[in-house]
Amino acid sequence: MTIEEVIKSTVKMDNAKKVILNIMYTQNVIQDHFNELIKPYDLSGEQYNVLRILRGQKGNPANMCVIQERMLAKTSNTTRLVDKLLLKEFVTRNVCPDNRRKIEVLITQKGLDVLKELDPKVDEHERTFAENISPEELELLNTLLEKYRTQQN
Repeated sequence: MTIEEVIKSTVKMDNAKKVILNIMYTQNVIQDHFNELIKPYDLSGEQYNVLRILRGQKGNPANMCVIQERMLAKTSNTTRLVDKLLLKEFVTRNVCPDNRRKIEVLITQKGLDVLKELDPKVDEHERTFAENISPEELELLNTLLEKYRTQQN
């Protein structure tokens, strides 16, 4: 289905506008499916992202700055996300012994267990969206999206 059909537009659009609308609409479709996937775990996409970042630390704590700079959504309120994960016992939060102004966050075994359970489901989610595209097309799509978002200043 074309983007014009999706949004029921009869107005002729230039390709630059169509690309933006296609990316935004596709992101919403992917996000809606992903949210349904993680809903039973009482997680938001941003909370899931924090857990993945912390797992990537391989047992080492991360401070709020490290988490924030690795977030997909740079506008996320990291403190609020960590607070919610703390309540669910998916993370621990401690004051850094070397710098009392720094807060260190560590994923718990419970957080690791949730990710381990979600991993195959997330992999399947990703494969489902890629199944209509060849490996070469996926590589090209990644290259084009990376090129597209690199703005010239």
